[in-house]
Amino acid sequence: MTFVRLGYVAMSIHLPHSSPSQTMTFAQFSKIQDRDAAIRKLERISRSNLANCLRLLKYNVENGIYFFRFSSRLIPLATHDALSDWDYLNAVAESLAQIGEFLRLYPHMRIDFHPDHFVLLNSTKKEVFIQSLKTLAVHRQLLQGMNVDPTHRCVLHIGGGYGNKEKALEQFIENWGHVDKTIQPLIMLENDDKIFTVQDTLYLCEKLGIPMVLDLHHHYANYGPLHWEEVWDRIVQTWHVSFLPVKIHISSPRSETQFRAHADYIDPKPFCDFLERIKGTVDQVDVMIEAKRKDEALFQLIRDLKQLNQFEWENVASFYVK
Repeated sequence: MTFVRLGYVAMSIHLPHSSPSQTMTFAQFSKIQDRDAAIRKLERISRSNLANCLRLLKYNVENGIYFFRFSSRLIPLATHDALSDWDYLNAVAESLAQIGEFLRLYPHMRIDFHPDHFVLLNSTKKEVFIQSLKTLAVHRQLLQGMNVDPTHRCVLHIGGGYGNKEKALEQFIENWGHVDKTIQPLIMLENDDKIFTVQDTLYLCEKLGIPMVLDLHHHYANYGPLHWEEVWDRIVQTWHVSFLPVKIHISSPRSETQFRAHADYIDPKPFCDFLERIKGTVDQVDVMIEAKRKDEALFQLIRDLKQLNQFEWENVASFYVK
């Protein structure tokens, strides 16, 4: 028997005016002649994003959803060199504490981040690597401000292939030695849809002691020498370093010609096939739905799964596979 918990990404279709990703570009910032006024505007946007995060968390609890990915755009321009003197943490400390207080009431709620694609820990460019570390440090500070244990809360892709995948994998290992010991525990690694397969990602995770997030859609878009099922036990083993349950990503292709792009909703059949294969191999698996219709895709998947009448439902978005 395996317990399955469904979650969704960052934004809600159903909760109005709740975007946690309101932003301000540096060009927009620069057009405001009064720098202090521009910073105050940045702070208002940041506090609004965090207030919407809290609204989303409350909405999730009301709807029985206990797995959620925060937007990585909560604090616009937090890592911009021109704003290195901006104490954004002090500006949003109360907002972060409010989220932390709410999460304290629901300790079984799982939250995490998926920093943007420009976070490249295997980059050969020093400036890109340093900027990536700065971005991860911001994520860690936000989690600490929420009083959330930051361990294994940020999922990343390995990075670029740079024309030589094997060399790029070794570059990740070399760079990893230069990642601060406070940042390393944040990281989970995910197989991607173009370059690094399940086997490539598993190689790094086993070597460096990092939990691996299996992305099923990416696996079928970027198929390696082995089917995911052949290495599932090894993927599960990578989570033995974590206090969190095994995590996977699911999405569906938009079409045959746009196979890598995410569809609005989830095709339940491949997901059910996966569950049938892994049931009993782990006590729990947390499933992040990556679909254009966000929470509506989650609700539709629940409706589809309930029609099958083969799962035992714990609450709205969690069930047992027997």
